[in-house]
Amino acid sequence: MAEEITEEIEETPVETFDVNYACLRCGTIVSNTELSRLPEIKCICGFRVFTKVRPPVVKTVKAI
Repeated sequence: MAEEITEEIEETPVETFDVNYACLRCGTIVSNTELSRLPEIKCICGFRVFTKVRPPVVKTVKAI
């Protein structure tokens, strides 16, 4: 009378947001996944300072 209980586990894909960074010296755009693959955070030009690339859409907020 042993019943096997099988549970179905649904794997939901984790939504990852690909953030882009730009080198401050040369302006090369690098994604977050490419930076995580490298052993150290460094641009191809050797500079280590990155800025986050913002989307060109400007949010407007109505005043009260």
